[in-house]
Order: sequence, then structure tokens, then C-alpha cells
Amino acid sequence: MSQDFLRMPKPRVMIDGYNLAMEKGTGIATYARNLSVQLTQLGHKVDLLYGLRTLAGKNDLLAEVGFFDPSRRPTTAPEVLRRLATSPFGVRAKQVPITGKIIATNLKENLPTHDRIYNASDLFGLSYSHFRTYGRFLTTSYETTADVAHWTYPLPVKLKNAANIYTIHDLVPLRLPYTTLDNKKEFFRIVKRICDHADHIVTVSEVSKRDIIELMGVDASRVTNTYQAASLPAHIVGRDEDEVINDVESLFSLEHKKYFLFFGAIEPKKNVGRIVEAYLASHVKEPLVIVGQMVWKNSSDLRLLGIKSHNSSAGDANQVADATITTISRASSIVRLEYLPLGMLTSLIRCARAVVFPSLYEGFGLPVLEAMQLRTAVITGSEGANPEIAGDGAYIVDPYNVAAITRAIRELANDDHLLHHYEELGSERAKLFSPEKYSERLANLYEKVL
Repeated sequence: MSQDFLRMPKPRVMIDGYNLAMEKGTGIATYARNLSVQLTQLGHKVDLLYGLRTLAGKNDLLAEVGFFDPSRRPTTAPEVLRRLATSPFGVRAKQVPITGKIIATNLKENLPTHDRIYNASDLFGLSYSHFRTYGRFLTTSYETTADVAHWTYPLPVKLKNAANIYTIHDLVPLRLPYTTLDNKKEFFRIVKRICDHADHIVTVSEVSKRDIIELMGVDASRVTNTYQAASLPAHIVGRDEDEVINDVESLFSLEHKKYFLFFGAIEPKKNVGRIVEAYLASHVKEPLVIVGQMVWKNSSDLRLLGIKSHNSSAGDANQVADATITTISRASSIVRLEYLPLGMLTSLIRCARAVVFPSLYEGFGLPVLEAMQLRTAVITGSEGANPEIAGDGAYIVDPYNVAAITRAIRELANDDHLLHHYEELGSERAKLFSPEKYSERLANLYEKVL
């Protein structure tokens, strides 16, 4: 990074709230939160741009109420048609006044680091309708606009009078089309337009960068890999170990380092069916804990194996403690939890014997990094970015080979020396993706773009 760039006034950056607005979060929401933290620490002012369906009006109090109100009204068909008719001229976002007059302490604490918040009603839904109708990206704007719009997902929208850069995490809908429910033709058209017209393209691994260059025909100079960082809150990571162990035992009846863990969305690319099959074949005495939402409702991975789901409430410890434990065979048991808040999930990761994450393909594989950062051994797959992120810090297997996954589970269950080997190497490997290194890569990216 040049000294001239360091002396320049830092550009204001807009980050979209497309995934941030989702109630239970996503890996991309984690990416957006980490991005906002690092940009702020680099000295940038950060605007958040949401597309929540809120009531229009000039009253500041009602505007703030509407932003924090979960029971937002649906958009009616006449409104969609009216907005489509006016969208060729662009959509203007309005600033959300955070006055402190309403009591929303927990919700405000969950907002990413920011300077200002803007909202354009149903912006992202409208952008897709606009793209299907007119074949081009929707333009949005707001008063005193940002210098850079950093879209954290390939959305068909751009910010007026700003450098527009887009993060494409992966091309899984095109590389493994049978593992997602995306409209593949629309996904291709949006990504292709980004690749042709964006000011710059960001991605999170060399594997994804290669895919973007090869599948979309992009010049390598227009794509930057910044990787990611696992930036878990200090008050969660810094909790006393004995306290964490006690929480896991009392809430879930699970003993410290005596269970295996999978966490993530339950969808075909996560390979949960083979994980369960391998676990059952291993005949280990430690339970397998599966934490994740079924995002592909028709997936047969769990249904065919007879695993019953349990809908836990983030705010009800009793419901969490009563999680369904389904005995699949006399030698093994599987615990299924649909959702956990970050603090509980982090405690489960810390206390697990190993995280089992041999997914079929990842653009980055954040669960691998989070587990290594928390000094928990990892079993992961040899496809996609998993081996790139894990390096020698994880037990790597062929994700399509059930016998290989079985062998890994059995060896880590029975060999304490091997377990500690991967705990040590994984913890060291995670340092390559520290917030400090991520911040340096972001600074280099913005210097290149500007």
C-alpha cells in the first residue's frame, strides 16, 4: 500500500443490508459485518443500505419504528407495478434516523459498525423485478452518496455516482447446479453483467477467483481475492473455559470434547447425508451434533435417515435443553438443533471433539476457519476452497468417500495425540486469516479500485 494512498482522505463506503436483514443470519451476513468493522478501523465512514418494506412517511419517529418493526407490511401487487413503472428513473433511499427514542437495545447492538443507515423500500426485491423486466441493473441513490458501493452479494443494483464493486463468493450454482435452487439462467445473467460492467470484482478464495476468470471470461486484473476473517466478538471468545464447559453440559447434556459437531445450512452441498452415514459406520460412542436450518426443504439427506428436527428458540434455554436426541442405532446417537444464537453456537464449537465439515464445494468455508480459530480440530473436504483455507491445519478427506470420512471420525475419536495435533496446527493456520491481515488486503483493494 502506497504512502500517498495512506495520506488521502478515506472514501465513504456503502455496504448493502441484503443478508444483514435476515433474522437468523447467513455466512454472507457475517462477511458484511466483518467488512464494516475492518473498514471502520481503516478510517472509512460506512453507510448501510437496506431494502426493508417499511411504511413511507416524513415522520422521523415512525421511520425509526418501521426500521426495527419485524411485522413489516407486505408489498401489494399494485405497488410492485407502480414501482416497476418508475424504476427506470432510479430508486432513492432515505436515511433512517436512529434517535434513541425507541427501546431497541438488542437490535441496535446487532447492527454492523456504521456511520449512517439508509433504506429504500423493497429495494432488492424490486431490483430483481426490474432486471427481469428491463434487462439492466436498478439504479439507487441517496443524499451525499458514498464514494464506493461494496455489494456483498451479486445483486442487480448499482449506486449512482459511486464506484460499484461486487463480492462474488462462489459460482456454486454454475459449478454444482444440482446443489442449489437458484434460477441458474438469471444467476448467470446477473453475474455476467457484473463481470462485464462492475468497477471491480471481489472474491474470497483463489478457487473462486479461478472459477470467475475461467467460467465468466474475466481478466484476472479485474478480480481481487481478499479472503475473509473469522472475527468473533471478544466477549464471546474470551469467556472462561470452565463456564463454557458448564453451559454446554447443562444446556445440551454434552460432555467436553466428547461429541462431534456439524454446523451450517443443511443443503446438498454441505454433504450432511454422507456425514451421517459415515458417523453411523464409525461406531464411535461420542454423539454427533447437527446444528443448522434445512434450507432445501425437499432434501432427503436427513429425512431418509429418520432424523427428527427440533425447532429451538433463540431466547428460550429450556427449549434448547430439550433438544430432540434421536437414537439411530444402539451404538450411536445424533442431536439435531435447528438454530442457535452465536454465543451458544460458539460454546458448542469450543467444546466439540472435532467439527465435521467435508462439504462438496465452498467459496471459502467459514465454519472451517471459525473452528480452527477456536482451537477445535476439523475434518474437511478436498474440494472447493476447503483445503485452501485449512492447509495442513485440518484432517482432509475426499467428501464423496464415506469410508474416508468414517476413518477420520474414528481416528479422531480414538487418538488424542492426533486430535491435539490438528488443534495446534489449526489454531496456527487460522492466524493467516486474522482481522489484521484481512484489513491489509482490504486497504490494498480500495487503493486499486480508487
